[in-house]
Amino acid sequence: TPNKRKKKSHSISSIFCCIIKHHRNFEEMGEMTSFQLGVVGALFLSVASSVSIVICNKALMSNLGFPFATTLTSWHLMVTYCTLHVALKFNFFENKPIDMKTVMLFGILNGVSIGFLNLSLGFNSIGFYQMTKLAIIPFTVLVETLFLKKQFSQNIKFALFILLIGVGIASITDLQLNFVGTILSLLAIVTTCVGQILTNTIQKRLNISSTQLLYQSAPFQAAILFVSGPVVDQFLTKQSVFAYKYSPIVVGFIVLSCLIAVSVNFSTFLVIGKTSPVTYQVLGHLKTCLVLGFGYTLLHDPFTSRNIVGILVAIIGMGLYSYFCVHETKRKQVGDHSSLSQVKEKDTTAPLLAGKNGQVKENNSLV
Repeated sequence: TPNKRKKKSHSISSIFCCIIKHHRNFEEMGEMTSFQLGVVGALFLSVASSVSIVICNKALMSNLGFPFATTLTSWHLMVTYCTLHVALKFNFFENKPIDMKTVMLFGILNGVSIGFLNLSLGFNSIGFYQMTKLAIIPFTVLVETLFLKKQFSQNIKFALFILLIGVGIASITDLQLNFVGTILSLLAIVTTCVGQILTNTIQKRLNISSTQLLYQSAPFQAAILFVSGPVVDQFLTKQSVFAYKYSPIVVGFIVLSCLIAVSVNFSTFLVIGKTSPVTYQVLGHLKTCLVLGFGYTLLHDPFTSRNIVGILVAIIGMGLYSYFCVHETKRKQVGDHSSLSQVKEKDTTAPLLAGKNGQVKENNSLV
């Protein structure tokens, strides 16, 4: 009878819709798992490469007497660009054109921020320099809240506060202020914060990968530091990079530092692109704690109970930040997924079941 046919057609269509829905759920779960693995990999690569380059540069500068940090950074970026250029030739990634003005200003801004950070270290005490680095997180939160309308929950703010307190206890020893040093620190905070926000924003708005952005911006970062680096370094160290006597072991450590820097630069853009500037800064403070620990373990640097307490408090802050981020992300994904599933189910069911005058359409091939 017609009624039985309609019921049978409706039943088969419902089963078909259920299969499609579950198939899409599995696809979305697979994509989510793949993304999470990518984030974990990027975070691990960033931590491992950053700690490695700090140890390498510490040996190069402290033990071998090569103090030209800004010039060394320009070499890092040049080697990074050359490495990515070779990778492009072997089709490891696809180059995507970006507006030249955008990428030029972005590259110059990042190069200038590195210069300001080095000048801040030169004009201020170690304690004030560490305070400058700590100030980047709250300033980033402020900028993203005011200009990008991003919302940070009270839990996230509390976790960041605990983290900053811990890192401050562990790393800040004194706070000697001077006018020039303070101005340079403020400029370093602003340029670093804006540069990292743009790293995230450009990738998402232009739909480009971290590799594509790094490849196109690295030459401009390298150029600004290559020109300004020797001047900044001579001003800070009273030595010329051109008059320095390069021994084979110094050259070897410079080459090693440049090779590690490729991984550092790549992972920096990758982490900021996949997560956020604030998460990258939190990761940076984890590196600070690890470097302090490695310095004590491997290099026998002085280590006090204050350092231990500070690191433990910072680790608690990082743990809380990670927990709240994961919890809020899951809650958002569940909400988005349930809304999306309802829309998809509605869109999928409508064409299958809708017929003239809103009646169920018979499908003779299924009857």
